[in-house]
Amino acid sequence: MGPREQIVEAMLKGREAGKTDDRPVCPYPRDSLLRRAWIKGYADARRTREVEVEVDRAE
Repeated sequence: MGPREQIVEAMLKGREAGKTDDRPVCPYPRDSLLRRAWIKGYADARRTREVEVEVDRAE
């Protein structure tokens, strides 16, 4: 698996973690680019989830 595929996989894993209510635990070391990708995926999922909650409340 090449670097690009690893980054995509890390982002998808972060996104999955962001969809749950569990506390996030990133499996990558602090100085890894994969950690940044995981955090981005996690943050994107959390933002999407917050918007969905706000829309549900407005209805």
